[in-house]
Amino acid sequence: MAYSQIRLNILPSIRSLFDRMVQVKVEGLAPHKSVELRSKLVDDRGVTFRASAVYKADETGQVDVCCSPALRGSYTGVEPMGLFWAMTPDTPHSKFLKKNVLTPTRVELEALSGENGEVLASEVNERGYMIEGMKRIPVQDGSIRGVLFVPPGNGPFPGVMDLYTFGGGLCEPRASLLANKGYVVLALAYYGYQDLPKNPKTLHLEYFEEAVTYLRTRPEVSGPGIGIISISHSAGLALAMSSFLPGISAAVCINCCNGNTVIPLHYKDIVMTSLLPVLKNIKFMESGLVDIRDATPDTSLEENRASVPPIERASCHFLFAVAEDDHNWNSPLFAQRAAATLRKHGKETFQVVMYPNAGHFLEVPHMPFCPSGFHAAVGGNVVFGGEPKAHCEAQVDLWGRVQEFFRRHLYNKSTL
Repeated sequence: MAYSQIRLNILPSIRSLFDRMVQVKVEGLAPHKSVELRSKLVDDRGVTFRASAVYKADETGQVDVCCSPALRGSYTGVEPMGLFWAMTPDTPHSKFLKKNVLTPTRVELEALSGENGEVLASEVNERGYMIEGMKRIPVQDGSIRGVLFVPPGNGPFPGVMDLYTFGGGLCEPRASLLANKGYVVLALAYYGYQDLPKNPKTLHLEYFEEAVTYLRTRPEVSGPGIGIISISHSAGLALAMSSFLPGISAAVCINCCNGNTVIPLHYKDIVMTSLLPVLKNIKFMESGLVDIRDATPDTSLEENRASVPPIERASCHFLFAVAEDDHNWNSPLFAQRAAATLRKHGKETFQVVMYPNAGHFLEVPHMPFCPSGFHAAVGGNVVFGGEPKAHCEAQVDLWGRVQEFFRRHLYNKSTL
């Protein structure tokens, strides 16, 4: 076999945005010969992620992962982006980390002989986060800290605030990728970043109110209201913001608890206590992981009422995205509680989208699946749940729904 004639192609280009699908093709193989495809990336923490799958070339000597089935490996069947979402870390319980979105994530792809493991062809897919002309503006305005992403063009654009998980500090990938779709996005840190407290005893809603005002008054931002995208702990903050603060038109709450957790939240003379974990419901698994799914108490009980923001006061629209196999907490139950509260008060301004077999970290499309990892509030590794294929399909579906949701509720109707 003339290896020089074997080509590994990434279409439409070796450079793509992280949330975009690419087509991986190998050409020039001997007909019906087996070939192993491998993928590898090193994240910003230095953790290596890998996936591999064995294919058989067709009669023309070609493998096209968009229509050729993987026979075995990290996944099986026709999975166009399997080499990306099925990557697992060499260091167990590591979540993919991207700090610097000014540089792409480099995914190395190789085709190896199924007979002797010799490398036949290789290529690198550079998966970027910002389209050409995008502005990334560090924000230190008053007390707020974060990064503002402004898309190219004249604008003004709808504004969205991106709140990430407890322990996340500042996370920019989702914010930058959403800004590519025509939004001014503020990735907001709320502790453990720059001069913000590392271990705050309380959080103050006034901080988030200041951030809402900042975003709404930016000249690049159209009105009248802004959106919020949140996940996990920050989704509870989004519910509180929507309950008390004006100027919020749409809130995406991904795998949320409808009560305040971890840190008490203050607003003026109101104190939303944090729900205390039910320690007897914590499960210690043989793997050494901790399962905390049932440790968050029932938010419908009278004793926990002070922890639940009054979302019936909210004037915005909600999108509740729920992973049914979330093991961080009982997301399906808490979303149902929130929906019931709104419905009880005559409000149908919400959607609940359920994802069977998906786990806690519903991220942007094609992100390596994270079934377990370090939990800042627990201080150890926990199980996050989910099955890889179902989880990653959920991420693709949700990303489309988020964009449609914000398009519907943030864009000025006269500009559509």
